[in-house]
Amino acid sequence: MKTFIAGFLFMAVASSGCGYTTGSVISSRYKTIYVPAFENKIDYMNTDSRKLYIPQLETSVHDAIVSRYLFDGNLRVAEVGNTDLVLKGRLVSFDREELRMNETNDVKEYRLRITVGITLWDPVNEKPVWDEPSFSGEATYYTSGPLAKSEAAAIQDALTDLARRVVARTIEDW
Repeated sequence: MKTFIAGFLFMAVASSGCGYTTGSVISSRYKTIYVPAFENKIDYMNTDSRKLYIPQLETSVHDAIVSRYLFDGNLRVAEVGNTDLVLKGRLVSFDREELRMNETNDVKEYRLRITVGITLWDPVNEKPVWDEPSFSGEATYYTSGPLAKSEAAAIQDALTDLARRVVARTIEDW
């Protein structure tokens, strides 16, 4: 009798999961996605933005997101035309924030943030699936010491983080 109760309890606990899945939760009717070139909406006439200009950052954002969709594999990246989804995007801001200073007020650590506005569009129903006006990817980097890296490497880390978040938002619908 004890083994029956123990077996029953084991089956009850084993069959009640938390609902976590590693698969896609996006509708099965969505198979392809088109990602047009991103627009650059950063106001470079603003003196604060001017010193943070990164040439062709909007192209780097686009390429990172497309690469992440290819890596993920849940949606096939297609050219304009008969696609199930269109991800429209615009580069909103690129920010560098000082995080740590040393005793002589030199910056030891920075945080980079790339912010985009994105809309996932369903061209068949002619309506947005979702819209995120302020979606960010971040990276931090040290300027000296054993953990130091270049700003260019940190920008690549921020692009990777942003692309990962965009694809997760699309596929997992969080």
